[in-house]
Amino acid sequence: MKLKNIVYTILIVGFGAFIVYRIASNKSKNNDFKDKGGKNKTTNVIGIVLQYQTFDNMLSLSGSIEANEQVEIRSEVSGIVEGIYFNEGSYVSKGQLLFKVNDIELKAQLAQAKTKEDLASETERRAQLLLDKEAISLEELDIAKADYKLAQAQIQLIQAQIAKTSVRAPFSGKIGLRSISPGTYITPSILVAKLVNIGKLKITFSIPEKYINQVKPNSNLSFTVAGSSEKYEAKVYAIEPEVQISTRTLQVRAIAENKSGKLLPGTFANVEFPLDIIKDAVMVPSEAIISVQNGKKVFISYDGKAKEVMIETTTRTDASVLVLSGLKAGDTLITSGVMSLKNDVPVKVKVK
Repeated sequence: MKLKNIVYTILIVGFGAFIVYRIASNKSKNNDFKDKGGKNKTTNVIGIVLQYQTFDNMLSLSGSIEANEQVEIRSEVSGIVEGIYFNEGSYVSKGQLLFKVNDIELKAQLAQAKTKEDLASETERRAQLLLDKEAISLEELDIAKADYKLAQAQIQLIQAQIAKTSVRAPFSGKIGLRSISPGTYITPSILVAKLVNIGKLKITFSIPEKYINQVKPNSNLSFTVAGSSEKYEAKVYAIEPEVQISTRTLQVRAIAENKSGKLLPGTFANVEFPLDIIKDAVMVPSEAIISVQNGKKVFISYDGKAKEVMIETTTRTDASVLVLSGLKAGDTLITSGVMSLKNDVPVKVKVK
């Protein structure tokens, strides 16, 4: 009986010692984890102390370049083209004759109409004499007068048709490639060429609605085009009176000089539109910002720990982002290793 009690006692003591050993072992592992990568480990990071600075707020936009004036040259009458008086791709002046449609038939009709006019005029004269002698009624004289006026109107109509056979430039500009030759039978549906005025060019672009209060007529802007680093200047001259609902943007149009002829209609323009200068701006390096589901956040160092801060941003430059809210001057912003940081993790910041 005593032997049995001794065995039980040994087993109980051994089991208790095993439990104590396991508890001690787990505590040791937990301490090792904390020392090697746990919550209490201090993380070395790089940061900057934020300062207020003056920011020339520049809005980068995409726009399109259009001719100041552009028209499709067509004939208003049908007929055979008897002469073309412009060179493709050349400069033409306002009122310059571009091409002529044969008007022989119209001139014949004009001669016929003039003969009828002469006859109607003589008939009216005789009717007036007969009325003075009370040989005809007043109604017959009115009919003669109406016939004379009708003949005059017919002449004016034919003369207008003849004038349309000579097609002239409606404004000065550069004319494009022609699609007709002498002898072509032309109709109003045939496009002869395009005439564009590129001495000045229009730049059309859209501004997000939150900036519309900063857009005013005569505002200056600059722009570049693909394949060239040269900057061109333009001035706002027209603003759409309503915001487009689908895009929440306001369409704006500016005018630019193009005396050198380097700019061509139809090309894209990279527009830089200056906004109000911000004197107490907070600029943050783009690599310090983390995009999250409900916005954007950064980490700052506060009391030796990483602190998560939600921010609101706006204009972006090549390396920095303008922050509207969430940060202030004097905050120590963490700029390295931000993707692996968590709130309240101890950090040691090396300030640049």
